[in-house]
Parts: sequence; C-alpha cells; structure tokens
Amino acid sequence: MILELAQVELHKRSGSGCVQNDGFCPDWIAHNLDRYVDPFLQQVVLVLVSVATGFVIATALALMAHRRRWLVGPIIGVTGVLYTIPSLAAFFLLQPITGRGKPTAIIALVAYTLLIIFRNVTTGLRGVPAGARDAGRGLGFTDNQLLWKVEVPLALPEIMAGLRIASTTTVGLATLAFFAGAGGMGERFVGSQIVFKSNVVVAGALCVLLAVALDLVILGVQRLLTPWTRAGAA
Repeated sequence: MILELAQVELHKRSGSGCVQNDGFCPDWIAHNLDRYVDPFLQQVVLVLVSVATGFVIATALALMAHRRRWLVGPIIGVTGVLYTIPSLAAFFLLQPITGRGKPTAIIALVAYTLLIIFRNVTTGLRGVPAGARDAGRGLGFTDNQLLWKVEVPLALPEIMAGLRIASTTTVGLATLAFFAGAGGMGERFVGSQIVFKSNVVVAGALCVLLAVALDLVILGVQRLLTPWTRAGAA
C-alpha cells in the first residue's frame, strides 16, 4: 500500500513537472483524452457539413456550366477570388453579418471547396470520350439521360478526386474555425495554454487521422461507384 501511494505521488510530481515545463507529456495525455472528444466531434461536423454543402453547390454550378460553356469563366473567376481570401480574414469579415458561431465558419469553409470541386467536375465532364456520347445518342438518349447515364458516371473518378482534395483541405482549414467561435480542434491548438506541446501533438494527430479516414471513405465509395475501373485494372 505504501509503495502504491509512493508511485502515485511520483507520477503526480513527474506529470506536474512536465506540464510546468510545457513539454510533451504522454501520461498527462493518457489521463486527459476526454478533453479532445468534443473539439474533435465539432471538427467532424464542420468538415462534413461544409464539404457536403460545397459539393452540392459546386456540382450544380458545374452541371449548369457544362450546358452553357460561357458560364465556366465567370464561375471560376468568382470562386477563385473566394479561394484566395485568407481564412482568418474570411472568418472576421463574415462575423458582423452572420455573427460568431458555426454558420460563419461553414460559410467560409464552403467557399473554399467551390473552386476545387467545380474545376474537377467540369474537367471530368469535358474528358468524357466523344465516342461514348455518340453511343448514347445512338441509343436514343435525351440530353438529360446522356448526362446522368453516360457523362457523369464516366466523369466520377475526376469528380471524386476533387472531393477528396476538398475534404482533406477543409480538415486543415476547419482548425481555424475556432477564431469564428465554431469550436473544433483549433481550440486545442491555440485555445488552451495547458501543455501546449501535448495539445499540438494530439490535436494534429487527430486532424491527420480525420483527413486520412475521409480520404479512404471517399476512395472506397469511388471504387463502389466505378466497378469498371477495377475490371480494367485487372
């Protein structure tokens, strides 16, 4: 019993010293993992909502521009301008209009996905072989049937590639959503001064794991939706 108490006291002292010295403290991390749960879940929600919303908007714009090619230039111009705005500046510029919180962060994050996804969708649709279109027309497909049964399926690899890039990019940008009052892993990076090095390591690792997980999920969905690519590789 005395030995156990001595070990506990030694553990407390060593942990306290590590914290005071602002070091990397595995023991402290192991006993404080619960403090990362809520920020991580907030980060997941921010990323999923932003990427899903951006994908819907950008895809709709790309499909419209696919029919009216003159729209490609203006849309790329507008989304390009949005993409070049620094993320922190976007958060602060939106706050007087939308206030602090998740809506401000999501609006900014959605804006950063538009250019990436729009360009990949339009590139994928332009890359559909002319022979495939001719075959569809030969089968009597209308323009809408040709789009959804021929062009979009063949463009899926390029579309999903854009979605993967947008997802991993948004994971990184979402860490700055803390400055918009939306929470996320940025709270662990800069919102707490307790064991800064440990916060950086754990929060960074969780962000990397989230990015990798999303990338693998999207890649898996792509493989399910494009079985002909696996057959061709085989």
